Formats: sequence, C-alpha cells, structure tokens
Amino acid sequence: MDPVCTGAQPHGLDQLVYVPAGPTRLTGCLSIPIGARGIVLFAHGSGSSRQSVRNRFVAGELQSAGLATLLFDLLTPEEGILDEKSRQFRFDIGLLASRLSVAAAWIARIPATRSLRVGYFGASTGASAALTAAALHPERVRAVVSRGGRPDLAECPLESVCVPTLLIVGGCDHPVIEINQEALTHLREPKELVIVSRATHLFEEAGALEEVAKVAKAWFLRYLPPDAETIIPRAR
Repeated sequence: MDPVCTGAQPHGLDQLVYVPAGPTRLTGCLSIPIGARGIVLFAHGSGSSRQSVRNRFVAGELQSAGLATLLFDLLTPEEGILDEKSRQFRFDIGLLASRLSVAAAWIARIPATRSLRVGYFGASTGASAALTAAALHPERVRAVVSRGGRPDLAECPLESVCVPTLLIVGGCDHPVIEINQEALTHLREPKELVIVSRATHLFEEAGALEEVAKVAKAWFLRYLPPDAETIIPRAR
C-alpha cells in the first residue's frame, strides 16, 4: 500500500491510482472528500514527486475545504532514475504539460470525478507545465495556481492562458518575483500576484506554507464553483 494513500476513509475516498498516459502509467493518489466541490491536480517541481511534503500539505488543506485532489508523478520510475542522472526530463515542459493534460482528461472520464471542475496547482517548473497545459487545452481546466513558479519556461504565450490564474511567490525569492511580475502583465484577467512576506523559494519559513494554502484554497473555491447537481453527495 502506498504510504500516502491509505484506502477508503469515513470522510471520503483516498486511494492509489494509475493514470494512463500513452504507453506509460503514472502513479498517483486520488483523494475525494465527501461532498467534493471540485478537484485540483498537482504538478510538482523538478526533482520532486507526488510525495512532496509541501504539496501534500497544501492538498490536505484543500481537502479540508471540500476539494478533491490528485497528486501524481509526472514521470515514470524509470524516467525518474534517468532524470536524477541526466536531468533529461525535469525541464521538458512540453512532456510534463501533456501528461498533466492527459490526467485532466482521465479525471473527466472516471465516474468518481467526471462531474467535478478541474484546477491545476503547479510548483516551480510544474507551474510552467500547468500554464502550458491550460493554454493548450483550456476546456479541461477552470483555474490555475502557481507556487514559486517559473512562468517564463511555459511553452505557450501567457496571453493564451484564458483561465483565472494566481501567482504566489516568496517575498525573499527576488529573481522569481521579477519573473512573476513580468508574467502577470501578459496574463488575462482574472489574475493576481500574491507575495508571501519573508518566505523563500521553498516556503519553509514558519507560517509561509499555511499562507500559500490559504490563498490557493480561496482561489479554487472562487473559480471552481460546482453546479448544485454536480456536487458529490454526502453519505446518509
């Protein structure tokens, strides 16, 4: 059993899943709270995986607010081993974006989640993948949140991103602040840049990640509103 996914819980569903992506399968953890009001797919940064402590923390906060989450590996185990040696895949934004988009299409097909509106949460280079996927397949996503992201690495013009986008940057992450300030000028409305004071790139400072989760949660709750008939019903 996967250490993150612990099986069905009284508060909802929490299970290990395998997302088909062409000839490969991507391992993930799908968590669906009872009464889910939307679902957020996580795109981790370079050298990370679905086990990311920071993303798992944010996912837990989203789940507590009634949002389902999918934390999944953008690379296969074999690709991950090769990437550790060569860094061949971590900056292949096109590949990462295509896998995120494929995961969103899969979410739209399976019975447990097909009625839920989708958001992307991207960290570092994963934010570039999220923005690229949103630009290429806007019909699959309703909102994007970037944490410490590199929107300058997106493989599509930022003007092509037509969904509400929130950029979150640490107040001490000066080069990335400038990158995100420039990106904000190219994004369409609605858009917002939030700078978390005294936080560095990884948001390891006390209270920093809690602030990230707070503003991300508010963004997704605002832009992933379900129709009344699409809310997964609570157990009787």
